Amino acid sequence: MIRFLSVVFMLIMTLGLAAQAQDANIQDVLQEHREAIEKSSRKTIAPAIDAIAASGLPSAQTVLQKWQSKDMWQRKSDGQFFYAEKVDSKTYTIFAFEGGTPLGDIAKADLDQLKPNSGIRAMIGAALVQFQLNDPDPVRRQEAILAIQRDGEASHLAPLRASIASEADPDIKALKEVTERLLTISYDTDDAARVTAIQGFNGALSLEARAALNPVLSTKITLKDSLPETANIKRKIIAGSDALSVSDAFDMLVASGVTQAQPTVSERKDALAANIVDGKVGGVAVADLNTQDARDRAYQTLAEAGTVPAWDAGFSEADAVKSAAFVEVYDESSKAVTDAAEATLKTIDRAVGLNQTLDLALDGLSLASIYFLAAIGLAITFGVMGVINMAHGEFIMMGAYTGYVVQQIIPDYTLSIIVAIPAAFMVTFAAGVAMERLIIRWLYNRPLETLLASFGVAIALQQIAKNIFGTQARPLTSPAWLDGALVFNDVLAISYIRIAIFVLAGIFLAVFLFIMKKTRLGLETRAVTQNPRMAASMGINPDRVNMLTFGLGSGIAGIAGVAIGLYAKVTSEMGADYIVQSFMTVVVGGVGNIWGTLLGALGIGFLQKGIEWLNPSNTLAAQTYMIVFIIIFIQFRPKGIIALKGRAAGD
Repeated sequence: MIRFLSVVFMLIMTLGLAAQAQDANIQDVLQEHREAIEKSSRKTIAPAIDAIAASGLPSAQTVLQKWQSKDMWQRKSDGQFFYAEKVDSKTYTIFAFEGGTPLGDIAKADLDQLKPNSGIRAMIGAALVQFQLNDPDPVRRQEAILAIQRDGEASHLAPLRASIASEADPDIKALKEVTERLLTISYDTDDAARVTAIQGFNGALSLEARAALNPVLSTKITLKDSLPETANIKRKIIAGSDALSVSDAFDMLVASGVTQAQPTVSERKDALAANIVDGKVGGVAVADLNTQDARDRAYQTLAEAGTVPAWDAGFSEADAVKSAAFVEVYDESSKAVTDAAEATLKTIDRAVGLNQTLDLALDGLSLASIYFLAAIGLAITFGVMGVINMAHGEFIMMGAYTGYVVQQIIPDYTLSIIVAIPAAFMVTFAAGVAMERLIIRWLYNRPLETLLASFGVAIALQQIAKNIFGTQARPLTSPAWLDGALVFNDVLAISYIRIAIFVLAGIFLAVFLFIMKKTRLGLETRAVTQNPRMAASMGINPDRVNMLTFGLGSGIAGIAGVAIGLYAKVTSEMGADYIVQSFMTVVVGGVGNIWGTLLGALGIGFLQKGIEWLNPSNTLAAQTYMIVFIIIFIQFRPKGIIALKGRAAGD
């Protein structure tokens, strides 16, 4: 038992002595470089920082962190270093770096605080990288890597490379490898390693890759004769071209000492005034210097005598630069590196172009989904019934305001949207039925009167909305799960709201096809569309079918209003933004055909986005060009992409 206790005691003593030795060791390192630490000069501090970082002691990271944050103190009596915490205005508690053991209270007057300047703090931060890259916390490791990507230095390259092999997290390891290539391109002195790193970004889409490669290809224009034989020349430059003006080329010749600048008229005049002797200048009386030719002769005489700078009356800057050779030269001296960067950037440009095309296609598909939602109701009222309903946009507006009202009652945005969709359908369905019963039913087969009457209804509905909700835009907030975007890479992304609208458009298409193909209402609607008299003789009530069909189209417009309101402003005029596109979608696609409406929406959506891409600074011009194109299209195909067949089409 006594022997066992002796072993335990010896073990405790050994561990205690080991801890003291470790603490003494870090103090030994600090004391060895005490003079440099006390002087705190950026020119002489590097060996001290490197020695602490390379010591391998557990307390090295603590020392560097405390020093960087100005929390390292020195005891005046013996020069020992600690970190301290304030007790009161005159007293501090000092702590050992190893383990953070408190060593007692000491008067502030007996301590000196080390306050490294920004330059030294940056050097300490670079030394801390090796610790941060191997931190047990993966979040801290990732933050350290991203910090290096933002503001990397040559000193970060070695510890970053050393940390890759031991990295267990595959995502962080991939991030480290990318960051290592970025630093290799910018700071490695081995051209072969730089070329390999550059080629590793073939086809990459990250902004960091392009940011690292573009400086490698930075150039300047200079005189070829002023360059060494090893200069990395990109191309020859002709003075007077877009790349180099004659004036800039001549200034370059003057700066290099190849030629001299010619004195200007003002400078020559000042020189004549300074050289008047006995009423004459260059043998010409001052009274005779009343013409430019006389002044030029006098100046030429002075120039030949060496009194003033030489001047050639027939001098031309264009002639002076003709014989000079100018080149565009890379700032990067290695041709292998610049060739690799050029080739890699070409692959990146191709990849960016492809993804920009896909992004444009997604934008066109998204816009087509919006137009399809806005037009699908009109495809029923106008395409099937032949009613020109100018109030269709206002039914979209009513649906959006219904969604807004529901959100005021139900604060949960997800639940409110779920409730708002059927609520908007019921409200606008009822409004559509009321409009059909009170106005439209009396105006069938009278398109001009229908247009004017529905236009009047549209104005009235706008004014009612202004009276109820005011003229300010109202928010229709999307649920949190629709925030943000689905990001494929740095070029290609699409917002979740637009994805939701695309899905909703697909659902609408399926529901509409089901109603028209599989339900009695759809069968009766198609029968009335094809031949209303024959349908009536078969026991179908055309009046009732027209009412329900108009209500269905209006209800679908209301649901479209909820979807559109999630990303567009909800105002009393919002319907006017979609009525023209809705009519164009139905007409281009083919009146009375749902597949035609879908194709029309796709065609108009892609066409508008394509024109906007060609002329991004003027979206109004894009819409104008689109309308002109559609007018031309209708001239050649007046019945649309998919023409309605049957008696209703006049076949």
